[in-house]
Amino acid sequence: MISFALKTIGRRKAGFAGAFVALLCAAALVTACGMLLETGLRGTVTPERYAGAPVVVAGDQYVRQTKESGKEKAKLLSERRWIPAALSEEIRRVPGVTKVVTEVTFPYAGYTAHGWESAALTPFTLARGRAPRAAGEVVVDARHSGKAIPGHRVVGVTAQALPGQDTIFFATGEARRLAGREGLVTAIGVWPAVDVRPGSRVWPGSRVWPQAELAAKGAVAHTGDARGAVEFPEAENSRVKLVSLGGALGGTSLLVAILVVVGTFALSMQERRREIALLRAVGALPRQVRRLVGGEALLVGVAAGLLGSGAGILLGFWLRSRFVALGAMPANLGLVVSPFPAIVAALTTLVAAWVAARVSARRTVRIRPVEALGETAMPAARLPVVRLVAGLLAVAGGVVLTIVLSGLNTEAAAGPVTMLTALVWTVAVALLGPVVARAVTALPLRAPGVAGHLARKNLLAGPVRLASVIVPLTLMTAMTCTILFVPATMGHAAQREVAAGVKADHVLAPGASPAAVRGVPGVRAVTEVLRTSVRIDLEKYAAQAVTLDGLDRTMDLGVVAGSLDGFGDTSAAISRTAASRLDAGLGDRLSLVLGDGTPAEVRIVAVYSRGLGFGDLTLSHGLVAGHVDDPRGTLLVAGGARDALPAGTAPGDDPAGSADAAVAYVAMGLIIAFCAIAVVNTLAMSTLARSRELALLRVVGTTRRQAARMLRTETLTALFVAVVIGTLVSLVTLAAFSRGMTGSALPYVPPLTYGGVIAAVAALALTATAVPARFALRPRPADLLGARE
Repeated sequence: MISFALKTIGRRKAGFAGAFVALLCAAALVTACGMLLETGLRGTVTPERYAGAPVVVAGDQYVRQTKESGKEKAKLLSERRWIPAALSEEIRRVPGVTKVVTEVTFPYAGYTAHGWESAALTPFTLARGRAPRAAGEVVVDARHSGKAIPGHRVVGVTAQALPGQDTIFFATGEARRLAGREGLVTAIGVWPAVDVRPGSRVWPGSRVWPQAELAAKGAVAHTGDARGAVEFPEAENSRVKLVSLGGALGGTSLLVAILVVVGTFALSMQERRREIALLRAVGALPRQVRRLVGGEALLVGVAAGLLGSGAGILLGFWLRSRFVALGAMPANLGLVVSPFPAIVAALTTLVAAWVAARVSARRTVRIRPVEALGETAMPAARLPVVRLVAGLLAVAGGVVLTIVLSGLNTEAAAGPVTMLTALVWTVAVALLGPVVARAVTALPLRAPGVAGHLARKNLLAGPVRLASVIVPLTLMTAMTCTILFVPATMGHAAQREVAAGVKADHVLAPGASPAAVRGVPGVRAVTEVLRTSVRIDLEKYAAQAVTLDGLDRTMDLGVVAGSLDGFGDTSAAISRTAASRLDAGLGDRLSLVLGDGTPAEVRIVAVYSRGLGFGDLTLSHGLVAGHVDDPRGTLLVAGGARDALPAGTAPGDDPAGSADAAVAYVAMGLIIAFCAIAVVNTLAMSTLARSRELALLRVVGTTRRQAARMLRTETLTALFVAVVIGTLVSLVTLAAFSRGMTGSALPYVPPLTYGGVIAAVAALALTATAVPARFALRPRPADLLGARE
């Protein structure tokens, strides 16, 4: 049967080319997503600054909680956890330890600053000059030799420079003063007398010191590449994001791939009805035809899976380069390359191809030979019962998911469900496509002229073919609109709340001195705003910390219950959405963990409505400032002349949020590209398969221009239907998403962006029809009609 399948593939190269392209793209997407997922799970960051220390002791970057079942759960902290400096003396007394170096790290004027005491961790050595001793002295790295540090005198230049950090050193005492963490250090470097095995879970030396003893003090010992995670805490955040992104993107890619591949094989089987009918007429049994179709699918799937997996590895490296460029992934977090994603992609592609082919050929191979031959002239008018039931179930699933989505108010929960909802609705359209196509062709509308007449007759005679073209166009419209307008809806709602809630006349970027701004003539109030996150029962909540003096002149949170009067370090205001999630209200106490792992307890004194613009929680600046990596905040200024204030205006969006949005656009753009390939694939296959039909029309008097116009009219009909249905699918999905996330069922759809999406889909569809049509209409009709089918 395999040899027979090879022959049929050889004679129908054009028909199988479409399935091959769809499967190849699917394998590439799944491989790339698998690489991202594996990097998130197993990726390591190469240490730079801590490369010279065999062991690095640092704060535990996870907040941990033991559940009733006895299982411990851990979530990553958003800020660096510092450890007691006194711990270094305990470590120094451990037998087998020969050297201990403490370290403080903090941002300063765009540099990563340290005390000169920790130069040995890399190690850094002086190329010229001397070590800093006084408060106004600094040492710069080799890359910044000759550059001035405002307010300080450069007394030395190191011989080294780190590839990912701009480093300066202060005198030890001055560095600790500037860091503002009295009695705390960032990390402790340890040199034991024996070699350290990377990943060791016990303390090396003459005495065993389990990690549990360090954990009791909130610290963890790191060796090997694990030191990189201490040096670059943001790398752990990147790994977590890669796991969620790779899983979500991979799952969405797989579902889209299955939908596209099934549609491609269905169109291929439709064009081969006559061939299969003849096989049945000459005695081929249904199981033999199924084996033939399955064998063809396996051959195409193997070839596409192998080539697609290789292309997916290249795609994975391209994705990593884009993520690094966007700042969402550190450059020294290497992409994990292993055979597992490629193997999974190849096997998944193979299974998808085999199942798609068998499902597509199911009805054709089961009917009797005479009926099969009859159906080649006139396809069945009735939708198979199994397909009808499956379509109705998909509709029911879409309704359920839409209802569920409308009740989700966190992006982590709503994001995957949003894509799944749009996909399920599109699956329903794919299954019920022939019904939709017949409803459209039943309308008493047609384009003028001969081309319009021919197009209408063709659409009436081939609703299945029309449905096969509508599905990928609907998929592309629905997915593109959903992907683009979900962040647009969130961003618009947040900006609207910020615009309504910021009463300040000026917004200054972090770095401006609050004291200096308060001294500017005409300034009535200055509010310092820090952005961070906290954990409540391990769940993450966005928070802002504000100074209270003059807050009523610079910010309006939209308080709906309680008051900010008397707000202090033990108080909290909570957004209405977060209060609903926590089932909390006025007067309730919240036990939370600040960004660096410090526990705190606050009492809710106010509930506000503008949570999208100002965060889930509003806390006191005094409570939070000592527990963030960078205590410099945005300044909201009421009054004062703009020219008299320090230069710099804070950007309207959170940079991290912008990077995350850009990453999401890049990743989901691959899905849009896949949908676009599916559109081109389907339209090209559909047009080229009609070469004999077009030749017959030309024989009976239709001109080449009329035939081309007929094809264009059919595509425009399919395009119109697909745009309407795809827009409805995306609007239903977006309305549910908006209802849950913003409280309003009206999503934000920028008209120009929507128009651009429709124009792009239309241009793609018309081009994918016109180009194959030129090839189909180029040969002489007699040559095509005389050729063997």
